Amino acid sequence: MYSKRHKRVLAVFILAVLILTPIGQVYAAYPILRVGSRGSEVSKLQTELKVRGYFKYPSITGYYGYITQDAVIRFQRDNRLGVDGLAGPQTLGALYRTTTTDRGSSTGRISDEVFWLARVIHAEASGEPYNGKVAVGNVVLNRVRSNQFPNTIYNVIFEYYMGIPQFSPVADGSIYNTPSSECIRAAQDALNGSRPVGDATYFFNPSKAAGSWIVNNKQYVGKIGGHAFYR
Repeated sequence: MYSKRHKRVLAVFILAVLILTPIGQVYAAYPILRVGSRGSEVSKLQTELKVRGYFKYPSITGYYGYITQDAVIRFQRDNRLGVDGLAGPQTLGALYRTTTTDRGSSTGRISDEVFWLARVIHAEASGEPYNGKVAVGNVVLNRVRSNQFPNTIYNVIFEYYMGIPQFSPVADGSIYNTPSSECIRAAQDALNGSRPVGDATYFFNPSKAAGSWIVNNKQYVGKIGGHAFYR
């Protein structure tokens, strides 16, 4: 009798470990940000909070001060989280999960890298021809591969220089729109090796921006739709 009970308890314990381990691994991916923290992770946090109306400061600073702490506290209260003003794994997990939609609704479940690449493609090139969509994904992936830029798709998208996001959809919030199925397919093609603009790492729309620095400092690759591409 004792032996059977012991086995039953052991089985329950093993099951609990198997269930809880992935959660712990997910939470471990997030840092703990607090007053005094600086850097790109703080910039991402402020961007997410700003889109939802919690971060009221006019610009993204990359510094975790009392304005950021107050925004975190209000987010924690509204989402019934522990209120401590720290942006830890639980708070960041809840915040970043609220930025994504159900990825299995009409396109099948996709990976985070496909989803974020599709988001920037949709935000930057939703009105462009299909090859132009793939080209935007091509540029983002070239940046990931380059030692001059961050080494993940998410970090490339949310890179800031002197407090200014490198992709305008991050500044205006359109990066959080739900990508179309065509943009998801373009992201997958880019990840699978399609490179319509080769090693280009910059692009802009000449009808919307002068792009003077790019034109004067980078080599022209070509134009697809409304975008000019440079390396």
